[in-house]
Amino acid sequence: MKILIGYDGSEYARAAVEDLARAGLGEAVEAEVLSAADVWVPPAGMEGVETGPIPVSLAVERARAQASAALAAAQQTAQDGRAQIISMFPAWNVAATAVADSPAWAVIKRASEWGANLAVVGSHGHGSISRLLLGSVSQKILVEAPCSVRIGRKSNRAAEGGVRLLIGLDGSADSGLAVQAAASRRWPAGSEARLLTAVDLKIATAMLASGQSRSKWISDEDQTTEDWVGRMLEVMGDKLRAAGLAVSTTHRAGDPKELLLGEAEAWGADAIFLGARGHSLVERLIVGSVAASVAARAHCSVEIVRPGSAETTN
Repeated sequence: MKILIGYDGSEYARAAVEDLARAGLGEAVEAEVLSAADVWVPPAGMEGVETGPIPVSLAVERARAQASAALAAAQQTAQDGRAQIISMFPAWNVAATAVADSPAWAVIKRASEWGANLAVVGSHGHGSISRLLLGSVSQKILVEAPCSVRIGRKSNRAAEGGVRLLIGLDGSADSGLAVQAAASRRWPAGSEARLLTAVDLKIATAMLASGQSRSKWISDEDQTTEDWVGRMLEVMGDKLRAAGLAVSTTHRAGDPKELLLGEAEAWGADAIFLGARGHSLVERLIVGSVAASVAARAHCSVEIVRPGSAETTN
């Protein structure tokens, strides 16, 4: 499994790394800690241009010196993150990399080039605005990354012992992948998973309109929406039970975002697993509004699972 960790040295980045201890990851992991220096490196050949009050050669020299210093600082930050991870996971193969780029694009591009299965970032970064809401860097990575994304947050529960996973399930293919991702991990003894389906008009209508979903979950004998929802929860719950998790299921009417957030808070979930997209047309084109909203507002870590991010753990 390849894990790309965006790391800026902030308390939120450190919390995201600490959270990996409760993410059910095995030992066969190749990780890369990536830090970005948000600077511009002047390209070669600019020294010959003569214009403006300051000689271009001097301006280029200054810019390169500043970029070099920023890159050196970013490399040290990445090395600090690497040391933190190695102390937690000595069996992992961990690299540290620094690049000159905007932080969000650095993670997105590296995840694509390297073929990462999972990108990990903190919920916020440096800066006053990012302390008030889900940081713009994290939000952009959540929306644009080609792989699954974990928004890591500090847990208030004891570091040792079982983990509590809340998994949103709406019958879409992506929500099924969220169950698959959770079932593929190695969880400590006593870990629990709770499957939650929010039954609203959108889900019911979309399921009836989708021939593929209908053939999978809905039977001609079903009298109500609760019939196929109950069957779906039971089948998906069996996948998690086979992974050694104690499973509970629930389905209620209401707004999926509010139900997921409320359940996670009341139950004391350590992480929420969601598919990247749901049933609506908009959610098939971009990260679903449910996933983005929950990732921004949850008290715990949130993992958004994308197709093509299949993972194997040992």
